[in-house]
Amino acid sequence: MKTILVPLDLSPATVRVCDTASDLARLTGARLILMHIVQPPPVMMSEVYAFDDGKLTELVGAAKKIAARKLRAVEHRCEKRGLLTTSVLREGAPVAAILAKAASAHASCIVMGSHGHGAIYDLLVGSTTHGVLKKAPCPVLVVPPAGRRAPRGG
Repeated sequence: MKTILVPLDLSPATVRVCDTASDLARLTGARLILMHIVQPPPVMMSEVYAFDDGKLTELVGAAKKIAARKLRAVEHRCEKRGLLTTSVLREGAPVAAILAKAASAHASCIVMGSHGHGAIYDLLVGSTTHGVLKKAPCPVLVVPPAGRRAPRGG
């Protein structure tokens, strides 16, 4: 295993996902690529109010600044554990961006979190994890939400 891609949404689950990826990297001698994708806000228009291109660009720019700061902090956390770590910040659709980076980096594995919202949420909103699982060019390790316990056998 050479490269582990770690897509992050920078939610509180990020620490758990990074710790899992870091443990795997340490065991296999792999490097980590931490990745965050900033999604542009949906364009909403009505008779009363509409975002202009300048305002959308400003919103996305602000989101990128905040994300870059948080991503650097996570990268620093992994580096303190002695791991070779880089970070990537992209804008766009998360599933497509993750799959493209996995392919271009020749990722050996993807480690990502799952929020465990449930079928109705995934049906209405979609699931990044599900989309990656369906089309990933490599194995995907899904880290469950904190507090989720594994079912007991027999």
